[in-house]
Amino acid sequence: MSFVRTLFLLAGLTLLAACETNDLKKPPVPLGDFVLGINVAAADQAQVPGISRKVTADDWKSAIETAMADRFGRYEGSRIYNFAIRVDGYVLAPPGIPVIASPRSALIITVYVYDDATQTLLNPEGKQLVMVEGISPESFIGSGITQTKTQQLARMSYRAALAVQKYLLKNPAWFNLPPLPAAAETTTVPAPAN
Repeated sequence: MSFVRTLFLLAGLTLLAACETNDLKKPPVPLGDFVLGINVAAADQAQVPGISRKVTADDWKSAIETAMADRFGRYEGSRIYNFAIRVDGYVLAPPGIPVIASPRSALIITVYVYDDATQTLLNPEGKQLVMVEGISPESFIGSGITQTKTQQLARMSYRAALAVQKYLLKNPAWFNLPPLPAAAETTTVPAPAN
């Protein structure tokens, strides 16, 4: 690939990342009568491949609970909903050879949603969600090179909370919201660079 084409590719990726914003600075998307109750995470059974930076279960617990509180603590509804999140597996990209051998970070969680008023687990089987690190100026050459482990952990936890929000929005009846129009069900919330 020529040098000029490479520059255009890098410029395009930078613009793409610049379009992603931290959506927590905006008002929260409507979620009916939702208000956050218990918010607990566990990562003591997480599967970790050898290529990942290692993170303690307590670090994951703290990061995910913080990200969930940051996103869902903004709601002021009248009905309490509780979350339990299990980290099933993760990869935090280690330092490597830029672009060529720098894996992307990834996180797999299972979320359980509990309606406190009815004492009902709304999704008894849980919902597994998979997050893969997006492309941004900070992660293009590999976040293992450009970010600390703590930064990667916060970024992936943020993406996990966003994925939970998207999942909740696909279940509007839980929160006394009207059903989604068919077109809106396929609409995705942009993944911010954070």
